[in-house]
Amino acid sequence: MRDKGRESVLRRMQEIGRMNRPLHTLTTGRYFEGPRWRDGFLWLVDSLARTVLRIDSAGHCETLWEVPDVPAGMGFLPTGETVVTAMFQRSLLRHSNGRVTTYADLSKVARGTIDDMIIDGEGRAFVGDLGFDLRKSVPAAATGGLVLVTPEGVARTGATGLHFPNGIAVSADNCSLIVAESNGDCLSQFEIGPDGSLTFRRRFAHIGEPDGICLDREGGVWVGAFKEDSVVRVDREGHMTDRIALPGRGIACALGGADRRSLFCISAQTTHEGLARGESTSRVDMVRVAIPGAGHP
Repeated sequence: MRDKGRESVLRRMQEIGRMNRPLHTLTTGRYFEGPRWRDGFLWLVDSLARTVLRIDSAGHCETLWEVPDVPAGMGFLPTGETVVTAMFQRSLLRHSNGRVTTYADLSKVARGTIDDMIIDGEGRAFVGDLGFDLRKSVPAAATGGLVLVTPEGVARTGATGLHFPNGIAVSADNCSLIVAESNGDCLSQFEIGPDGSLTFRRRFAHIGEPDGICLDREGGVWVGAFKEDSVVRVDREGHMTDRIALPGRGIACALGGADRRSLFCISAQTTHEGLARGESTSRVDMVRVAIPGAGHP
């Protein structure tokens, strides 16, 4: 046990040393969201430009398609087709054979603007419902939830009582879901049932306005921390183990690359008020980490 503990400490010291290296900037845009690694590319949306993009390892950025609303989250169906959230239409849009179609209409299930999303290994989509119209002032006691969309396209309420549900990640075995509660400054964990039903397990960690998240192989969660201008990692117990300072607000992150040890960090020079006016400059940076990614995204 002592040897294992010593190895863990040494590995963490090495990890912290890597975190001190300068970030490698890949590209810039207006307001990037929803980073996902797939097929050798980093995929993401530019919410203000209303586009879906992908970036190769050299930083070459390609615009793939335009979104007829404001996109935030992204996922991939088992067929490989991309799906994004249309925030104010309250629908999921699918891109296939050069056409954009409605994958699922959530307007009768979601009580407010929809935000981030993830599609797990079973083809189930989990979508954040803010519970209020983001174009208006944020109610002080507003609570939202998660909407489940089955592989058959049926939408139903998955969870309630969340304070601004934002980034979502699902474990590799498709049995556990973690969601960032931006207005709760914490993460929440749910158990996923065989039918996609969600059972609340716990709230953990304390992070200044957590946004987009991803998981690693040791059960750690990397989190874009909007209030802290950084990306941080917390372990299973919610203890912070790493922090990477960013040049702006911490928006989202994803682990990718051939070995899933490249941490892609999204930041934005903006404020909530400026973002509402369309004022933002965003960038994608990359840094290598020791623990590979796991699960979705």
